[in-house]
Amino acid sequence: MTKFQELLKYITHKHVYIQTHNFPDPDAIASGYGLSKLLQHCGISSTLCYSGRIDRHSTAKMIELAGIKIYNINDLPSVTDDDEVILVDSQKGNSNIINMTGEEIICIDHHPTGVRTAPPDTEYRFYDIRPEVGACASIIASYFYENDIPMDDNTATVLCFGIRMDTKGLSRGVSDFDMDMFYRVFKHSNHGVINSLENSTLEFSDLKVYAAAINSIQVYGTASFANAGYNCPEALIASVSDFMLQLKEVDFSVVYSFRDDGVKLSIRSEDALYDAGAIAGRALRDIGGGGGHASMAGGFIPYDKLPGLGKDDVEDISSIIRERFMHELN
Repeated sequence: MTKFQELLKYITHKHVYIQTHNFPDPDAIASGYGLSKLLQHCGISSTLCYSGRIDRHSTAKMIELAGIKIYNINDLPSVTDDDEVILVDSQKGNSNIINMTGEEIICIDHHPTGVRTAPPDTEYRFYDIRPEVGACASIIASYFYENDIPMDDNTATVLCFGIRMDTKGLSRGVSDFDMDMFYRVFKHSNHGVINSLENSTLEFSDLKVYAAAINSIQVYGTASFANAGYNCPEALIASVSDFMLQLKEVDFSVVYSFRDDGVKLSIRSEDALYDAGAIAGRALRDIGGGGGHASMAGGFIPYDKLPGLGKDDVEDISSIIRERFMHELN
């Protein structure tokens, strides 16, 4: 029995909701879209949804060009506690996903199971969590090939772009499995569309964020810390963190942005030297949450975990972040 065949055994309704993480990126949306096509082939309808917003131009453009229907959870008033929910590219308990109405019955993800998350077999009817895989879209692509389910060119294009974006052009956290899936979907994808999407990853307003981060960057040894400004989109924080890691003096990059409810962080590392996910988890323990892969991780610090401090206390909170990460790095 394949993973997808086993997954189908645990769906009891003719319709399910497929939920991505908040502020979904191309990999999350591609994974959800691909899964919806798989379920449709098996006579199960689905609604792809998320919380937060689509905050990157390239992601919005992918949705538009591929004709993907995806809805904000707030626009789904008919969801009930009896509805079944499948999580893609995220897991229960993570800071980047809300607990929507309905029962989360299945999880498909490529992120490590964090210390704050209960064992998967106690939280889901079925799960397929593969931390060794670079993109969730690779897992979804494998479901098509392992079950001889036809994949149209549009789905191939979306999955191909999702894999490329989450592995930084097949250069970060990529496995043999990702490479195999990428080249299989690449053969059937629209290369013109992919090139157009890859050339739309930056907006003019993004330059101000890069400027703010560059002006604030501080380097301690081979670790850099930078403030991306107020309310920076999650995907852009990650892009800036990738950018900082390109400095020859830097092997470990932390970029953060202050928001109304807390501080969002993106961590990048040379995984041969540091495990970004493990370090983020330890550094943010007791004041928030963090985790991810060895080369890329994320975190969040709610202000209520920092008594007496808030969004205006930039220097004090920045100092706490630096001290905690430097302690773990040392």
